[in-house]
Amino acid sequence: MTLLNVEELDCRYGLLQAVRGVSFEVAQGEIVALIGANGAGKTTLLRAIAGGHRPHAGKVTFDGEDVTRLPAHRRVARGIALVPEGRRLFPTLTVEENLRVAAAGNRRGRWNVKAVLDTFPLLQARRTMPAATLSGGEQQAVAIGRALMSNPRLLLLDEVSLGLAPVVVDAVYKSLANVISEGATVVLVEQDLTRALRVAGRVICLLEGRVVLEGEAQSLDRDRVVGAYFGLRSPSARGEPR
Repeated sequence: MTLLNVEELDCRYGLLQAVRGVSFEVAQGEIVALIGANGAGKTTLLRAIAGGHRPHAGKVTFDGEDVTRLPAHRRVARGIALVPEGRRLFPTLTVEENLRVAAAGNRRGRWNVKAVLDTFPLLQARRTMPAATLSGGEQQAVAIGRALMSNPRLLLLDEVSLGLAPVVVDAVYKSLANVISEGATVVLVEQDLTRALRVAGRVICLLEGRVVLEGEAQSLDRDRVVGAYFGLRSPSARGEPR
């Protein structure tokens, strides 16, 4: 069943067009990785899906409902949650307080403070500490946990590994594996190609705001992905055998 449908989406910042005619679908329970170099339009695309950026043209449909013009808080209430680039925590609030803020929407589901702390054990001892005192990896875990507290049907993750040491990234992804194993639907922005190809079932590559490559992760040749990522070659058109 298709949960998310993006149709011919255009996003602009004034005269600068960041996303150009992007279309794709995400099935319920699917893990999709959005990859591309800096400035490719990945973050803008996620923000448009989450309601943080109003598109200039195109359509976003979630579970059969047109949500293109809905504000972000109403999309959260329908089950869309974004973990933004840079984490954006409340620095003076404790870990638990940051988590509880996201529970205000009262969406029912399995995620509560205990479930989040069980999934991200590195936060157990930090529960009463202000977010500003946490390490980068701990802050990322809180940001993901905060999104989970809204009991989303679609989880949008923007640059999970950005600025983190490899060992910390491994710990965060290990915890994320538990979320994914429960059938979560995830759209993941990730610049680490190896990790993106390992985690996702399908990969979408953006270049200058356009989709230039899309396919099942296991069937895509890494050289072809790298070429599309950097715009070094012209990959075959979408819709051809992958």
